[in-house]
Amino acid sequence: MSQDDCIFCKIVADEIPSRTVFEDDEVIAFLDANPLAEGHTLVIPKDHYETLDEVPEETAARVFGVLHKLNTVVQDAVDADGANVAFNDGEAAGQEVPHVHGHVIPRFDGDDGHPIHAVAGERPNLSDEELDKIAGAIHDNS
Repeated sequence: MSQDDCIFCKIVADEIPSRTVFEDDEVIAFLDANPLAEGHTLVIPKDHYETLDEVPEETAARVFGVLHKLNTVVQDAVDADGANVAFNDGEAAGQEVPHVHGHVIPRFDGDDGHPIHAVAGERPNLSDEELDKIAGAIHDNS
């Protein structure tokens, strides 16, 4: 998807209205138009990046810094009992808009929501050897 077709880029360019709750030179945050909960907020880099690996480290740090700040602010605004903070990275992970965006989803006692561990379905049964191999591959490339 090009920037010209990206709904979030159109929000950044003020071509589509949003309920903006934070903005600086690099990052903008706004209420999700299709919220999963009261106060559901999206935090995005203003520049167009489709996946997390495309985001420069400095920009990623700024996006996370804003998520960190807004997490408490959003929860307080809607009197939430907690929040899920997450990214869907890629279509297979449920990313619907191909522009990197972090979610702050307020949670409330008894809201029938699920923990982040529920998003992947059935858990794999991995041996110690498989876990060691995965850990080694991640370690060697980080």
